[in-house]
Amino acid sequence: MLGYFGPAGTFTHEALLTLSEEPAIAYASVPLALDAVRSGEVEAAMVPIENSVEGGVSATLDALAAGKRLMIVREVLVPVQFGLYGRPGTTLDDVRRVVTHPHSAAQTRFWMAANLPDAVVTEGGSNAAAAQAVSDPASGYDAAICGQVAGELYGLVPIVDGISDNSSAVTRFVLVSRPTEPPRPTGADKTTLVAYMHTDRAGALLEILEQFSGRGVSLCRIESRPTKTGMGNYCFSIDAEGHMREPRMAEAMQGLHRICEDVIFLGSYARADGIRPEVARGFTDQDFRAAREWYASLVNPEDE
Repeated sequence: MLGYFGPAGTFTHEALLTLSEEPAIAYASVPLALDAVRSGEVEAAMVPIENSVEGGVSATLDALAAGKRLMIVREVLVPVQFGLYGRPGTTLDDVRRVVTHPHSAAQTRFWMAANLPDAVVTEGGSNAAAAQAVSDPASGYDAAICGQVAGELYGLVPIVDGISDNSSAVTRFVLVSRPTEPPRPTGADKTTLVAYMHTDRAGALLEILEQFSGRGVSLCRIESRPTKTGMGNYCFSIDAEGHMREPRMAEAMQGLHRICEDVIFLGSYARADGIRPEVARGFTDQDFRAAREWYASLVNPEDE
């Protein structure tokens, strides 16, 4: 059984349906979904981790870094487009009160300002919950900003389609399980880590970055997150191009372990977009093998 950050009709639910159409359990929050994985209530759970407009999803980044260790085994990219949905018969002139998720509100702010400047926008728990609220005339809401799946699930119809300020917005979702053997390398992979510094000092972040740059590993994402142990104490959530079984990534991870107080490995998995990294000369697997063989020949030279 799989789980997901619900309710049904959210983009997270849509992401899960791309992998499995079997019945799944919806959870009211990301931490609850991930705790269900930790407890064994579900085998794995789908949660949002990054949006191309809003950046990292803080609730997911923090819940992955804290508690019993978990592992990302898949990622899914879902184009995120919003519409203004209402009960049948509702027109744009009827809309005075709108409900939506905070991320949806942020991604439609300019359209709303241009087309419904006087409307009151209330931010709630999810797009699906917003659509469900609007489906009840007694809720007081005239419309929901949500996706097509959520709108149709609760019997709403589009008042206006395609109201996103950024038509190319994409949200990245990850399927998280208990620790297991990572999937085999595909040549187009990511590795997710959380690095904790020993102390906050000048050059500490640079030292972390050098572990990757010195091995020819590019970063897809790096964000600082508070450790919640005191003001000014931060860790770094990192997505890097490559797989832990590749020599350049393995050496970068070992380097991090040497210099950091702690490093949490959250998985190596195939990129959903299939993009292969451009590995510079000197950092390919063959280059690393050749260097090891050369060094071994110096330590144990063959007899003449």
